[in-house]
Amino acid sequence: MEITFYGAVREVTGSMHVLSVNNDRIMLDCGMFQGRRKESAKKNRILPVDPGQITNLVLSHAHIDHSGRIPVLTKNGFSGRIVCNRATADACEYLLLDSAHIQESDAAYLNYKAIRSHLSGMKNTGSGKHKGRKDNKDVRQLLKKNRHQIDVDVIKGLFKKYHLDPIEPLYTTPDAEQALTSFDGIPYRHPVNIGENVTCTQYDAGHILGSAISIIKAQENGRKYTVCYTGDIGRFGKPIIQDPETDFEPADRNVDLLIMESTYGNRLHEPVQDLKPGLKKVLTETFERGGSVLIPSFAFGRTQELLYTLHEIYDEGDIQKVPIYVDSPLATKLTKVFGEHPETYDDETHETFLERGRNPFSMDQIHFVNSVEESMALNRDESSHIVISASGMCEAGRILHHLRYKIHNPKHTVLIVGYMAAHTLGRRMLEQGTAYEASGRSGTPPILKILNKEYPLKAHVVKLGGFSAHADKNEMLHFLEASNLSVKRIALVHGEEEQTLAFAEDLRNKGYDVVVPRPAETIII
Repeated sequence: MEITFYGAVREVTGSMHVLSVNNDRIMLDCGMFQGRRKESAKKNRILPVDPGQITNLVLSHAHIDHSGRIPVLTKNGFSGRIVCNRATADACEYLLLDSAHIQESDAAYLNYKAIRSHLSGMKNTGSGKHKGRKDNKDVRQLLKKNRHQIDVDVIKGLFKKYHLDPIEPLYTTPDAEQALTSFDGIPYRHPVNIGENVTCTQYDAGHILGSAISIIKAQENGRKYTVCYTGDIGRFGKPIIQDPETDFEPADRNVDLLIMESTYGNRLHEPVQDLKPGLKKVLTETFERGGSVLIPSFAFGRTQELLYTLHEIYDEGDIQKVPIYVDSPLATKLTKVFGEHPETYDDETHETFLERGRNPFSMDQIHFVNSVEESMALNRDESSHIVISASGMCEAGRILHHLRYKIHNPKHTVLIVGYMAAHTLGRRMLEQGTAYEASGRSGTPPILKILNKEYPLKAHVVKLGGFSAHADKNEMLHFLEASNLSVKRIALVHGEEEQTLAFAEDLRNKGYDVVVPRPAETIII
């Protein structure tokens, strides 16, 4: 029995590992790489294994860095099942279709730019300055149905006419729809067969709704093996969902290899109990300046946790109740998924809201923005408000428009409430913004490029680590020590190299046998 580590190895995104046992290959996650556009695009298009040779896929949770390449797998020959928790299957129905739309939109925009440049170059050859400007305007009008909508059919025809190679989306909406037919949602603690003499049982990982720790048991050549894949481990004591499971069934406790995340392997979060006071402080200071709070947020998990916490803060009654806008169609749909799975909620959520007949994600001040026109009007709204918008790492989506309208004004606040991967706009804004704050906001403010235009970062940038859905170093150690798992060896994944190596050293000092695999490295179990 062996496992090969293909993604989220000494980095955070693109989770993918393949377990080989008997004649089966079981894939653990099939995530999308996120970061530098060109580098990520290349990684995402090339699967390191033949999809037709994968028997089944075990999915830990719905986040795109764990699920985002599933349509690439299914459209290239994978014919097995995708085993995951029921809530994960429901969430992926929206997340993968949204991802497909983003792939199609990105490809359409890049093709528009390429053919516009090609046609403009042809028209401008030998023309004067003013004529060239007019010709460029004519080209733009030719390629668009109106001021904002690219004419995809016209552009396809022009690529064919001039024998140019268009950029193809990573996958399309039909590809995502096909992928969704392979999902097999199961409840926690329910063993299922995933191969010859191979079973999988999932336990609650406490990371997001439906996240799972997977126990994979196999028998090969007369010997029994147990592999535990944590996926992403959540924090203890967070609102809404249950804590990470630590009580495993007796038959699942003796683990030959624990494949464990290490995102925050060398960092500590603010205590969970400080989360609400910290948020209240940021809101109060911003509203006193007459500003608004912009919160880049993952549509699934983080948005709902923010709504829950804001609901509690507003119920306490000692803060200005400004409007709260959820400006993400995807987040709106996923909030409905949360409402459909109350069986995953913790006792506090049941006591505070459900048993009193109240919806934790709804109150008079919460507004879900649906249309583009509503979003554009909100960009120009000068009154104090809160905007929760995707994407969480500021790489795409409506949050970019809110940022470009407001980051140049010091009365506003950009609140960072989640992990920002290396080379993303969110990471640059966090690092440069907090450095500017630390300098006393003296000197020239940092410059950020958003949608190909530069803006001074004068808005306040504040990070609240308490909202992270990932366990920090101590919480991961607590999971190991509080659980009734007996672990022979640990392989650390899903962490930038510095974090992973530091956590490995801490674990070794506590007596654990730890390995930090490299990309495409195989470990024999």
